[in-house]
Amino acid sequence: MTTIGHLINGEIVTEGTRSQAVYNPSTGETSKQVDLASKATVEQAIACAQAAYPEWRDTPPIKRARVMFKFKELLEAHADKICQLIGEEHGKIAHDAMGELQRGIENVEYACGAPELLKGEHSRNVGPGIDSWSEFQPLGVVAGITPFNFPAMVPLWMFPMAIVCGNCFVLKPSERDPGPTLYIAQLLQEAGLPNGVFNMVNGDKEAVDTLLHDARVKAVSFVGSTPIAEYIYTTASAAGKRCQALGGAKNHAIVMPDADMDNAVNQLLGAAFGSSGERCMALSVAVAVGDAAADTLVSKMKAAMVNLKVGAFCDSSNDFGPLITQAHREKVVGYINSAEEQGAEVVVDGRNPQVDGYPSGFFVGGTLIDRVTPEMVSYKEEIFGPVLQVVRVDTMEQAMQLINDHEYGNGTCIFTRDGEAARYFSDHIQVGMVGINVPLPVPVAYHSFGGWKRSLFGDLHAYGPDAVHFYTKRKTITQRWPSAGVREGVSFSMPTMK
Repeated sequence: MTTIGHLINGEIVTEGTRSQAVYNPSTGETSKQVDLASKATVEQAIACAQAAYPEWRDTPPIKRARVMFKFKELLEAHADKICQLIGEEHGKIAHDAMGELQRGIENVEYACGAPELLKGEHSRNVGPGIDSWSEFQPLGVVAGITPFNFPAMVPLWMFPMAIVCGNCFVLKPSERDPGPTLYIAQLLQEAGLPNGVFNMVNGDKEAVDTLLHDARVKAVSFVGSTPIAEYIYTTASAAGKRCQALGGAKNHAIVMPDADMDNAVNQLLGAAFGSSGERCMALSVAVAVGDAAADTLVSKMKAAMVNLKVGAFCDSSNDFGPLITQAHREKVVGYINSAEEQGAEVVVDGRNPQVDGYPSGFFVGGTLIDRVTPEMVSYKEEIFGPVLQVVRVDTMEQAMQLINDHEYGNGTCIFTRDGEAARYFSDHIQVGMVGINVPLPVPVAYHSFGGWKRSLFGDLHAYGPDAVHFYTKRKTITQRWPSAGVREGVSFSMPTMK
């Protein structure tokens, strides 16, 4: 059986002392093993990154960018292989995996602009014969800890920008589906990146804690659940590190009475059930304003969901695939059971889908639950599965209050034809990413991604312009070259230009 190892200083290494099963979620079978790094192996990766840092820091940004240009070409040339690995280990359908990869490639494209992005600011004659300028200098060794649901895209949110900014990187991907990430790491080496600049270690909490406590690691980026995000942020900050930790979500879509209901239904289908709902931007709650709108929405959703196809990744006619593990499948089914027990109506039940040829896969079909209330456990917590819940309210103000009161503030949207309502919504909703008739308002690569409240710990968002600031530190330099023979007297006053 294949064992997935670590990439350290340009070489694949394994320890062979601890490992974990990697499943094919479509079949339910163990397909590979992943080697779990010890503290010593993680420290070796950090040491290699630290050793490579001085030369890489002094490499001109244009040369760093050229590596990324080549890396982009290799990602595109090997896209089918990457998507196959995503399907085998995550279960994502091929067309969805390709969309994930493309979003990641767009972040590489943005990183190719490093010479422009890293230009500082310059002011001449801020005082008599005095010039001042700022520079963006790298931090040193930085780390990323990434989730299972996007094994290609989320790592590509992090390390391309960190590397073109002059840092060296240690990545700890999810141990549930590390194969695509390792393959991408090997393509980065093939693109000409010097050994040690990028290293990847697979592991569990031992690996994570090593990265958090090692003084050589100057910054940590994380994407995952809120409890872990809070732990990462608290621990890293206490150790004096810069940290951005993106957590969970409970994304609501307000459906107004004037909405184009057919369009809203089509958009909700993809946003709620795409990637089996295993997205931090998945729309998991539709807040219908008025019973008439709610009845129409539920009726049209129920009719449309008849055509939803859940199945194996290798059949591109499927809409979405299995969940990542059997344990997660049971957790999602438990939320559906809980909603039903607390009085909600399961309109479309996906708890026991029949997938021909895959009797042991970790499948949950598309599920629609009506008359959910804010007191229910299934409403409060992130389900992370193909489940859409409908909450009924009387007014837009009540709908917005629900969203603003929730502990998460990642993404939201409104379906309406009313420009005034849309503008009011976008101005007053307490959420970091907002869509107007756009159900998945994920920013493009040259903006930045991040939620509010307990969906983000830290001040800077992921990728885009915020990534330049996160992976660098500003240095401001003020200089004067006195004229020959001119000597100034002593001054004890604060210098001013008055």
